[in-house]
Order: sequence, then C-alpha cells, then structure tokens
Amino acid sequence: MLQAVPSSTELDELVDVTEKIRAGVEQVVTGRPDLVRITVAVLLAEGHLLLEDVPGVGKTTLAKALARTIDCTVGRIQFTPDLLPSDLTGVNIFRAQTHEFEFRPGPVFANIVIGDEINRASPKTQSALLECMQEAQATVDGVTYPLPRPFLVIATQNPVEMEGTYPLPEAQRDRFMARLTVGYPDPGSEVEMLDRQEVVDPFAVLEPITSAVEVARLVATARRLYAAPAIKQYVVDLVGASRQDAGLRLGASPRAAIQLLRATKALAAMSGRDHVLPDDVQALLQPVLAHRLLASTESRLSGRSTGDVLEAIVGRTAIPAVEVGSRPRLATG
Repeated sequence: MLQAVPSSTELDELVDVTEKIRAGVEQVVTGRPDLVRITVAVLLAEGHLLLEDVPGVGKTTLAKALARTIDCTVGRIQFTPDLLPSDLTGVNIFRAQTHEFEFRPGPVFANIVIGDEINRASPKTQSALLECMQEAQATVDGVTYPLPRPFLVIATQNPVEMEGTYPLPEAQRDRFMARLTVGYPDPGSEVEMLDRQEVVDPFAVLEPITSAVEVARLVATARRLYAAPAIKQYVVDLVGASRQDAGLRLGASPRAAIQLLRATKALAAMSGRDHVLPDDVQALLQPVLAHRLLASTESRLSGRSTGDVLEAIVGRTAIPAVEVGSRPRLATG
C-alpha cells in the first residue's frame, strides 16, 4: 500500500512537540538526554518500554514524567506476588438493582500504563498483559474490549534483587519494543538534581505539553517515513545474523525486525528527516534487540553478553549505501 511521505510542515510540528516533551521530562530526569530521546521514540513508534536498573535511579520517575507531559489517561500498577489478572484488566460486577453485570475496567484501560516492578507479579498475572501489549485489547469473561490509543506500557524491574521475583519469560520480553538501563547520573547532573529538588518538587511545575489525540497523529506521521529497500534489507541482515550466531542460543524474532524498523522511523522523524539512515538502525539496535536474545552457554562462561554479540554482528554486517536523493514521493508502509 502506497502512502505519502510526511511533508516538511508535518515533520516540523513533530520535531517541535517531541522537543517540548523531551525538555519537560528532562526537568525531572537530569543528565540523561539519550535515555529520554529513546523513550520518546518508543512513544512515537507505539511500542512498549522496559526500564531495568537498581532501585533509586529514576525508573518510575522517568515513566511518571513522560505521562505528566501528555494530557491523557494514566494507569499505575504496583506489581506484587498476590496481584491477580483481574486486578489489571478489570472485572464484571453484578448489580442487584438492574440484575445485570457491569464491567469495571482495570488500570490497563489508559493511554499510558506504568507497571512498577513487573517481575514481582506471578507469571499468570504477567501473561495478562500479553494480549494488551500486542493487540491493544483486553478480554474479560469472553468479551473483548479495545484499549485507548495511543497505548504505551512502561514497566520497571530490578535485575539485582532476585528473591521473591518471577523473571519475565522470553515471550513477555519480546512484547517490549525496547529495554533501557537508566544508570547513575554524572556528578554534575546529580548536583543539579539536588538543587532542583531542594525547594520545589519538579512534578509540581511539570505541565502537559500535548494531548493523546495529537500524539496519535504524530504516531501516524512517524510511521509514514520512507525506509529504502536497502535499509529494510539491513534490518533483515542484522536480525538474521543473530539467529545464526554461535554466541546466541535464541536470536531475534520477526516481531523484533518490525519493531526495530518502526523505532528507527520514529527516531529519524525526531531529527526532522523524512527518511531512515543506517545510523538510526545502529543507534537502536541494542535497546530493541538485546533483551530478546539468549546468550549461549559458551558466551556466558566467557563473560560475553548479548550486547557484546550484537556489537560483533554490527561490525561484520555490510552497511548499505542509501541514495536519499532518489527516494520516491510515495513510500511503502
């Protein structure tokens, strides 16, 4: 299906809005612009985000700050071992006055769903998110309800403390478009953070930048960016190489290739371009692919991570030469 490449006016509007969102989030999350940039790219690509790091580095703060910059509905879930699937999706309640069941929606019926410490919930509860994240719908008692659009799940987990947790299975991790590590701020940024929060809570002055309707329109704009056949082949080559590498027990899925291309389009759009470059693919390869892969026994014994294997794959995969000037006025989706 052919679709028009976004106009310069549409791209200018997208860049303006995303820059304001980034500036708003960076009022709260200090000194980590690349982290915020990729987070906004995941929002534009209509994906889901997994934030993984030790406690206290700002995982939940980042999720809350992004939600605050958009005038939309927000659902907050604190995952615990006793949480039930119905606590997420909702439940039917019998009304004696009307002798009918009334559906009471759960917190997943929101534009942005913040799931804190997702690995503390049981596998049964974690799996309740699978349908929601993949198909933007929830089924309760045999009835399917659509979720609002845009729909973004931002989940956090602590990879250090394993007691009382249930590691996410491969199928669940594959639903997340990207996994990001927040990390510690540099000393200068940490001093700036102390100065900002010494008197005023940054959330108290953080105002919505845009609306859910406008974000949905920007998502559609980003998806129309032009990706040359050589770029698509580059994505397929990288994903295919992960399936054949001896250092990996499990390579990237076709879903990973689709989400990598969508994320690169969003990142390119945020730069004001109407086309994707190989640099965009390389910038997002680690966040989008690393958490989907499983290292082989030999790799683990030698201390090689899935990220190390990905770096080697990038190094030996030919980078395409993209002739931007010859791109068509219409692009395939």
